[in-house]
Amino acid sequence: MDSQKNAEIIARIKYLMKEMGMRQVQFAQRIGVDTSNLSKYLNAHMPLSDSFLNRLVVNLGVSKEWLIDGTDLPFGKTPVRIDNGTAPTVASSETGTPVYDVDATAGTASGRNELFATENIVGWVNLPNVSPHCRIVRVSGDSMAPVIMDGDFVAVREVSNFNQIYWGQIYIVQLDDFRLVKYVRRHTDPNMVVLRSENPNYDDMDVRRSDIHEMLLVQHVLHLNSRL
Repeated sequence: MDSQKNAEIIARIKYLMKEMGMRQVQFAQRIGVDTSNLSKYLNAHMPLSDSFLNRLVVNLGVSKEWLIDGTDLPFGKTPVRIDNGTAPTVASSETGTPVYDVDATAGTASGRNELFATENIVGWVNLPNVSPHCRIVRVSGDSMAPVIMDGDFVAVREVSNFNQIYWGQIYIVQLDDFRLVKYVRRHTDPNMVVLRSENPNYDDMDVRRSDIHEMLLVQHVLHLNSRL
């Protein structure tokens, strides 16, 4: 494994630690490795082994494709599916992940704060592997079908550093006039990105990084048979 790929995998492991709110000692215990060895891995003092990476996949339920190559969603291709009769109750108490009664693909840059306005919260849910630090919003349209269907919900995390993009991941991208839910792909011009749909009927979009106001990483896709 070359040093660049090794560094990218380490960055994704650190992302997992931040996402799970764990320090090195807690994370090492969770995946069943010695704390000192984890530190060596994270500081590139020890090459990443297949055994170590498999521990992450097995113990965290993380997608190996995402971990190794940065493709797929962090927690795999299989979305969280909430079926009739099994959907958790949307609680009124402020515990779990907040659910917003808004369409993530509607609105302009000036309306971003309104997207996560307190009055748009309809409740909170507790779902496997979905961090309470995420926000759950609705998506409309078929450009990402069948990965994200019209009316599905997504759990998203805000991105503070636009220079650290997980290429091939799905993001909600905020432009001047609209929001889009797209795969973000690397462009030959480092000042630009490619926004790609899952639906082949939609063409790629070349967008300048400077035109992007906000990015929200789609952490999970929630296929809801019983709408929240």
